[in-house]
Amino acid sequence: MVYSGDPVLAEDLLFKPEHSLIEQSLHSRMGATTTNGDGFGIGWYGEGATPALFKSVDPAWNDENLRELTTQVRTRLLFAHVRASTGTPVQRSNCHPFRHGDWLWMHNGAVFGFHEMKRDLMFAVDPSLYPDITGSTDSEALFFLALTFGLEDDPVTAVARAVGFVEDLAERSGVANPVQATMAATNGESVWAFRYSSQHQSRTLFHSTNVAQLRDLHPEVEMLRTLSDETRFVVSEPLRDLPGAWREVPESSYGVIQPGEDELRPFAPIRPAHVL
Repeated sequence: MVYSGDPVLAEDLLFKPEHSLIEQSLHSRMGATTTNGDGFGIGWYGEGATPALFKSVDPAWNDENLRELTTQVRTRLLFAHVRASTGTPVQRSNCHPFRHGDWLWMHNGAVFGFHEMKRDLMFAVDPSLYPDITGSTDSEALFFLALTFGLEDDPVTAVARAVGFVEDLAERSGVANPVQATMAATNGESVWAFRYSSQHQSRTLFHSTNVAQLRDLHPEVEMLRTLSDETRFVVSEPLRDLPGAWREVPESSYGVIQPGEDELRPFAPIRPAHVL
């Protein structure tokens, strides 16, 4: 889940919606697995120079520290993730979101064939970035590939090159349909969200609609009165069953939440050029 808007308590975002992320950790309706109990993480922007992280290998629904923390943390930009391991160890360093400098990253999905391709993927990471990789997941590898390809300067092109690199390597390694991904990245000011898979059958991704219009449609919903017109959510599953509140991000697309007009555009990988 991504939240961007006026500062609010993390508790209001993570626990109070009727189909909150904590509820989804137990009873996902649209995910690849119903239960996501292999850890969780939140990343948020507050008073410090870089975003803060809180991660645990405990199930999100059973972590008292998370419940306590969210009653005091107020933030304008929050990333939150519940994990179901796709084969890598259940350990704190493998929980999302991942951080590098001002940036946060989350990935829902998998790089199929990661075990076979891991060595080549790691060698493609810029040597100056490699020491900052702390875990062993395909998701963190994608993040550092994107950083290598220029995430901090041009996020869309960098992610397209990272995905294209994985698909090209997979093709040469005999791995079919390697990428299944909904991804989000932020520098603390803008948010980029991507929906793409090699089979063009990606995991679900939704964005919230205009809050001002929703207030007119649903004056009975108290929470809408507390949110600013600039509030935006990006989620794998809607947080509440509210007609008109959510739009599905189209297949092979990316969106940008930013000052001014938001964007929603097509996304396609960029394959590396091979010299013959």
